[in-house]
Amino acid sequence: MAKKRILSGMQPSGLLHLGNYYGALKNWIELQEQFECFYFVADWHSLTTLYEDPSHIKKYTFEVAVDWLSAGLDPEKSTLFVQSRIPEHAELHLILSM
Repeated sequence: MAKKRILSGMQPSGLLHLGNYYGALKNWIELQEQFECFYFVADWHSLTTLYEDPSHIKKYTFEVAVDWLSAGLDPEKSTLFVQSRIPEHAELHLILSM
């Protein structure tokens, strides 16, 4: 029987903190044992909060990914990706928003 899937993302609008860990990341680490998980760094979503100076998004994207790996997200158990690297993500948004 196939595992159920989970898709979730986190904005890289700053450095991660304990709220990120206890609010989402800790759960993600546990969920990867039971489900087929897809977690993405929602860099396009950060444009809504860092629109005045988006120059930090690239750095924060890297830092978030490093923090995820350091906390225990395992690329062997979960698919990790950056939102802007998957063009189909924007295409699907366009289709669903019409």
